[in-house]
Amino acid sequence: MTTLSTHVLDTTGGYPASDMEVTLLHDDRVLFSGRTDGDGRCPELGALSLDAGVYRLCFGVAPYFRDRGLDQGVPPFLDIVSVDFGMTGTGHYHVPLLVSPFGYSTYRGS
Repeated sequence: MTTLSTHVLDTTGGYPASDMEVTLLHDDRVLFSGRTDGDGRCPELGALSLDAGVYRLCFGVAPYFRDRGLDQGVPPFLDIVSVDFGMTGTGHYHVPLLVSPFGYSTYRGS
């Protein structure tokens, strides 16, 4: 069994990105759609049992910053940030996102 978690940090202020839309897809099927909690996490993701394969996490970056009153221009530089990643089918995968309106970083965490 493989499990997945994510954590979104708003690097404009150094705090968790709460209430950001997050979607998990596999083979163009939506497996999860929800919002980050007050700590920038989606605990419901951990309840999913996932198989080996390629997955995509989509983060609603532009709507998140728009809701906070940050001017991003029209169109925004970043709208939906998609992270495609592979899982072998064993263990736990943590895919954090550090994000601002103009840049982001991700990695395989623990």
